[in-house]
Amino acid sequence: MKHDKPKILLIEDDPPFRQLLATTLEHQDYAVSAFATGREGLNAARNEHPNLLILDLGLPDLDGQEVIRRLRLWSNLPILVLSARNQESDITLALDNGADDYLTKPFGNAELLSRIKALLRRVTAPALNEQMSFHAGDLRIELSRRRLFVGEREVHLTPIEFRLLTELVRHAGFVVTHRQLLEKVWGPSYVEHSHYLRIYMGQLRHKLEADPTRPRYLLTEAGVGYRLHDGEQ
Repeated sequence: MKHDKPKILLIEDDPPFRQLLATTLEHQDYAVSAFATGREGLNAARNEHPNLLILDLGLPDLDGQEVIRRLRLWSNLPILVLSARNQESDITLALDNGADDYLTKPFGNAELLSRIKALLRRVTAPALNEQMSFHAGDLRIELSRRRLFVGEREVHLTPIEFRLLTELVRHAGFVVTHRQLLEKVWGPSYVEHSHYLRIYMGQLRHKLEADPTRPRYLLTEAGVGYRLHDGEQ
């Protein structure tokens, strides 16, 4: 039985780099549609039904951040940002606008392909409310029963701790910004209260991690947010 190739939409204004990326992805058995401008890419996103968008931020017509904002008005298409902008503020803004992952240039092909595979897995994974549990190493979270195990040991979590951990599970393997976590767990009026996160992440690490000072699961993305390691990346 023939299976359709995953379709990747690429928006990158540098012709040699765009061609190199397209060729690399096609050799990995992806179908690629490549465009140089944000408007062309947005039009293609509507008409071609891609599985993933790879987006450069420095475009000649629309800034990549604006492309993300416009796309998120009507689509949940996974977005991987590739950009030379490596400031924490640029990364945080892209993720808060709705990008799913961010890779700074220069990068290796292996890292790029790993991020792509992770995003495509996430698209095809069951919805959170359909999953009975989440596993990574000796960590097991039974979402429907609101129970957490580290090895054979059951760990008690407060309601806020469990909501915070659940939100990280929703995006397992990907960074979730401080603002996103504060808004989802505490509400929109708490988005500036980053000390809440520091306190509760510290509590979670003491309950989940063998060595809270060297976390294995609850990873910090400095200045940006947190990532729950899913054992895949």
